[in-house]
Amino acid sequence: MLTDPKPQWLTVNPPRGESYEDLKSLLHKLNLHTVCEEAHCPNLHECWGGGTATIMLLGDVCSRACRFCMVAPGRPQGVIDGLEPENVAFALSQMGLSYVVLTSVDRDDLEDGGASHFAKTIRLVKEKNPGMLVEVLIPDFQGDLASLRQVVEAGPDVIAHNVETTMSLTHRVRDPRAHYWQSLSVLRNVKKLSARTHTKSSIMVGLGESEEEVVQTMAHLRRAEVDFLTVGQYLRPSQRHLKVVEYVDPEQFERYRVAGEKMGFLYVASGPLVRSSYRAGEFFVRAAIENDDGRHQSYIAAKAESPIDRS
Repeated sequence: MLTDPKPQWLTVNPPRGESYEDLKSLLHKLNLHTVCEEAHCPNLHECWGGGTATIMLLGDVCSRACRFCMVAPGRPQGVIDGLEPENVAFALSQMGLSYVVLTSVDRDDLEDGGASHFAKTIRLVKEKNPGMLVEVLIPDFQGDLASLRQVVEAGPDVIAHNVETTMSLTHRVRDPRAHYWQSLSVLRNVKKLSARTHTKSSIMVGLGESEEEVVQTMAHLRRAEVDFLTVGQYLRPSQRHLKVVEYVDPEQFERYRVAGEKMGFLYVASGPLVRSSYRAGEFFVRAAIENDDGRHQSYIAAKAESPIDRS
């Protein structure tokens, strides 16, 4: 097991600026949660300073307990803030952001997993911020298609769901209620419900996976027609979480990026400090969303591939 200190390439000296400080003040004033802070993201200052934020809906207590995640597990017992969609939409109208990511804790205690809350928030954000691109990073809703349909029909620009790790490590890394093939099914079903909606997923490395397993996971994601991929280093948030097995070097991340682009992902962000919502507002993501011709060409190519195999 790894005992060496973090390598130099994982050192972060976060800048602070007016945009970062203003955003932090407003979010705290309205009592809104961000996954940026809850998950101790190393890119918080970079993204907030650059006009991107990830807001966490449905509280800050998760009904699941994945072994990599810093968000507090517990029993929300059906409690939600009914005013949260309006508060989020209002806050975003004051922030001057170009791109927002809406995510949430898992809420298995709710009949629809929180899907209707997501949908209401998306619609209000779009109404009050017509020029803003909206990405949602959703839970699996326990595979329920009706719940997923509510989110899709609300019209977000990107729907993300993270497979998190390779097939062989899923049982050790994620909560027992999270399944590798179910996650792939969620992503595939988004495309079945709306071929025009972009999809995205994320893989953590450094947990003991092999390069071949990561490439296999990337191939499974492409066969599910996923458009955008992020690959990043797992960093242990506390002593009670899984240990880091390996600090993957930047050259390996570059190989993953090249491999992903060859598979046909429209965009691959791969690097030690990359996270699932990393630099979500980068110009090439916006260009891909706005370029209908390129988007539909990628869908045609993806549909020509063979169905997902389970090897």
